[in-house]
Amino acid sequence: MSRNAAISRARSHLDSGDFETVLSRLVAIRSESQNPERALQIVEYLNELRCMLEELGCDYQHLTAAGANFLYAERREAGALLTVLGYGHGDVVRGMDESWAAGISPWRLAKLGDRWYGRGVADNKGQHAINIASLRAVLETRGRLGFNLKYLIEMGEEVDSHGLRELCTTHKNLLCADLFLASDGPRLSEHRPTIFLGSRGCVTFDISIDARESAYHSGNWGGLLSDPAIQLAHALATIVSPTGRILIPEWLPGGLPDSVRRVLADCVVDGGLGGPDIDPAWGEPGLNPAEQVYGWCSFDVLAMSCGNPRAPVNAIPPSAWARCQLRFVVGVDHEDIVPALRRHLAKSGLDMVQVTPSPDDGVFLATRLDPSDPWARWAQASIARTTQKSPALLPNFAGSLPNDIFANVLDLPTVWVPHAYPGCRQHAANEHLPIGLAREALEIMAGLYWDLGEPDTLPSVRRG
Repeated sequence: MSRNAAISRARSHLDSGDFETVLSRLVAIRSESQNPERALQIVEYLNELRCMLEELGCDYQHLTAAGANFLYAERREAGALLTVLGYGHGDVVRGMDESWAAGISPWRLAKLGDRWYGRGVADNKGQHAINIASLRAVLETRGRLGFNLKYLIEMGEEVDSHGLRELCTTHKNLLCADLFLASDGPRLSEHRPTIFLGSRGCVTFDISIDARESAYHSGNWGGLLSDPAIQLAHALATIVSPTGRILIPEWLPGGLPDSVRRVLADCVVDGGLGGPDIDPAWGEPGLNPAEQVYGWCSFDVLAMSCGNPRAPVNAIPPSAWARCQLRFVVGVDHEDIVPALRRHLAKSGLDMVQVTPSPDDGVFLATRLDPSDPWARWAQASIARTTQKSPALLPNFAGSLPNDIFANVLDLPTVWVPHAYPGCRQHAANEHLPIGLAREALEIMAGLYWDLGEPDTLPSVRRG
């Protein structure tokens, strides 16, 4: 009975083909939460995960909140032991079946070279499958986990985790724990183990101008009627500079904390083979790429329209529209983002611009566990011991996750250990997971779960 034996057992789960069999079964379930016709598949996936967690000796409950379905599982070994809450989401984005490479289906796991292809292998089926397999390896090696396990699977993360906040508020006592440990999102790079401690917040909104009810001939009325497209372009130009620098002070943190700057000093943003080239002059001056994407805020225009782009006519359009998004970090007041924009536009003489929150997207709040937190240092040491590599420690994920629910509603220290990489094509066709990364991830998680059962090595914890 040893740590190395548990890691070896987790690795053999992949080398034997057992992990591939499990992953193939999960990928085959078309659990597209964006597709209302997949309600049966949502339930099917929860039943599949229930069986996997039952094999760990977990009791389970099917829970609902705000019409959404969840699976809660618990293995309680002793009241005095550490309690760890795990999490994963079994829903995926739409399969985009016709866009995948020839011979590959999003719903059939395919092994091509050193990669597995299929919808969900990176986001998030492969990631929580790795964690559950690693838990099993520790349990089979030690005969017990050595800590109390709670696990929550949701099926709506790709549609803004509808119902998750209500569930965690209602069942706060049920979900109480000492530590939140989960996996989602990409590593800093394919070959560098990574820990992130929160996520950037995200708010999506529309800006639009409705000047009049119809278009008018540009020859007869040009120079007499305002052009909504020109006005909207000027509005955007007041929000962000030509090099992407945000110009609204309320949308920025007071500065980059020294603790954040320190942990990002050795982090290199690397999209891997096929990833885009970074534009070095884009964004906030004076920040390196890692500071820009993990420590700062970014504004983007996701889509915009005016007139009929496919068939332009000689007419001044009556309206213009753009969907915009702000990714923000701790230090920005999320409740003031839209009001600050309205004040800014009015001050710029552009009060004809309407600002409305996007009806399709909720608001994710920014969270960040302090990089010097004992749990962050503990996780770093465990991963370094397993891999002989120095893991990247990111103060927060560059994207957005419902981490604020776990950090703020459940009041937990949050540690994420991702098992994908930036070039994995999540949310796109040809989503994939490098097999070597999966093998290392199984080793990492087996080491972490083993160490959670060694009380003498754990940081002091605050009971919920």
